[in-house]
Amino acid sequence: MTRFSYKLVVAVRTDLELSRGKLAVQVAHAAVECALSAPRDVLGAWRREGAKKVVVKVPDLESLMALVEKAKRLGVRVCVIRDAGLTEVPPGTVTCAGFGPDREERLDPITGSLPLLR
Repeated sequence: MTRFSYKLVVAVRTDLELSRGKLAVQVAHAAVECALSAPRDVLGAWRREGAKKVVVKVPDLESLMALVEKAKRLGVRVCVIRDAGLTEVPPGTVTCAGFGPDREERLDPITGSLPLLR
């Protein structure tokens, strides 16, 4: 079994009940934004390991924003995704947030106890 040192986590709101396609696009949005904002050394290390990505769920906006604030307090890179509002949700709706890529030990205190999105 491969042991990863780095990962990127995307936390998505389940209260929005997004379609599968919309959800996939929002997660991709978060992953791309996080990767583009990562320092080169971190991005390189994460990619060399296989660019591990994990998607977890949160029940609502308040829960998501609590994670965002915790990440900021801990100095972890976070990207909050707001939808343009062209399809399923009103403009500006926060759909998800990406954390990292970063070392697992920095991300786990923020998102490690959350259930995986299935």
